[in-house]
Amino acid sequence: MIKLKLPLSKDAIKSLKAGDEVSLSGTIFTARDAAHQRLSELIKKGKRLPIDLAASCIYYAGPTPARPGMAIGSCGPTTSSRMDAFTPALIDRGLMGMIGKGGRSSDVRNAIKKHGAVYFLATGGVGALLAAKVKSSKVIAYADLGTEAIHRLVVEDFPVIVGIDPKGRDIYDKAKRKKA
Repeated sequence: MIKLKLPLSKDAIKSLKAGDEVSLSGTIFTARDAAHQRLSELIKKGKRLPIDLAASCIYYAGPTPARPGMAIGSCGPTTSSRMDAFTPALIDRGLMGMIGKGGRSSDVRNAIKKHGAVYFLATGGVGALLAAKVKSSKVIAYADLGTEAIHRLVVEDFPVIVGIDPKGRDIYDKAKRKKA
């Protein structure tokens, strides 16, 4: 297991390979469809974003309300391809990592490769277990969106797998080759 501290740096992730198991510790932001739409509108208008994307990592998740003694409720990944239309523009502005589930478009893969970013996969269906890795949570933008608001999460030993590495190698392409 490769341990990485957040925020991410190009040096820290440059040797990652699709399929590597990684443990993340530090700050990540959650953002789903509605938040991505709003971020995209701000970018188009040339306005300031509510989060600093430089070296940041966005988790495609909408945490449920916290249970007693927990920082958040269930916090599983959502399907990443729903954010594909917005992702290249965010990577262009410094987004270094994304966490979600499922494959990504060729536009996203190309942006990852161009900027040396990384796409991580989180296991779907284990949102309650992943929530245990979250030490704190705070809504920092778009509170009106409820669970789809942008949250700042502090995570410790958050388990992910490299889905697309900084060289653009995709774990799903690798799996297809093995089947052939």
